[in-house]
Amino acid sequence: MIERSHLSIIREVERQGSLTAAAESLCLTQSALSHSMRKLEHLLGTDVWLREGRSLHLTQAGQYLLDLANRLLPQLERAEEQLQQYASGHRGTLRIGMECHPCYEWLLRVVSPYLDAWPDVDVDVKQKFQFGGIGALFTHEIDLLVTPDPLYRPGLHFEAVFDYEQVLVVASEHRLAQQTSVQPRDLLDEVLITYPVEASRLDVFTLFLNPANTMPKLHKTIETTDIMLQMVASNRGVAALPRWLVETFQGRFDVVALPLGKNGIHKQIYLGAREKDLHTEYLHSFFQLSRQPIAG
Repeated sequence: MIERSHLSIIREVERQGSLTAAAESLCLTQSALSHSMRKLEHLLGTDVWLREGRSLHLTQAGQYLLDLANRLLPQLERAEEQLQQYASGHRGTLRIGMECHPCYEWLLRVVSPYLDAWPDVDVDVKQKFQFGGIGALFTHEIDLLVTPDPLYRPGLHFEAVFDYEQVLVVASEHRLAQQTSVQPRDLLDEVLITYPVEASRLDVFTLFLNPANTMPKLHKTIETTDIMLQMVASNRGVAALPRWLVETFQGRFDVVALPLGKNGIHKQIYLGAREKDLHTEYLHSFFQLSRQPIAG
């Protein structure tokens, strides 16, 4: 019954002081404005204004509607403004799914400048997607997938944003520390430490050890990078990590990073998103920021 246009008219008449000025402000004809309010008064069964000559005075019902207009209209206007920002990609929540442990460390370096650049966009990072991120994209549980192993599917877009080298990390006094690289046979007597991920998804196995039909003496898993490096520095084992991540902890642990094989193992971190969402400005901006070199 009561429409937004009625509240806007009542508020504008109060602001402008006359029907004529209010009509001009609202881009209406005076007759259209008057007709709208007469129709409202008829529906309400009561007057909104008392007319004394050229002057208008609000009735109690009119004053109630004015108070209502002053409360509701600013909220509606603010809501419309925010919805326009959502539509234009300037406001929202960017939900990011992770498919690798070191990717999280990389993501932290991207998120900080991103939040500075997009103060009206929140970031929600979901680490539960252990290699199930493709399905999460299709079901809209996440908007962005961070992975070193993209699976290309119709409707999805993947883009490499960061190059890195997978290396073997050993203590500085380890027997392998003086070598220029390591071969699969060098790990036969070693305790290999990795993140808690299936061996079938670890590059050190799939790209290095398995092709040589070689296994380490023992494979152990550790959740956190700093504890892993502490174990390596204490000569409790060797670890397979991205070189950039090892360099992040440089100075904290006395370790050496060695290429896996003569030519090394070179990988990339990819961002994946739904193709139809790529026009969203805050999502597009995340891709752009991710391509920039990360600080040490």
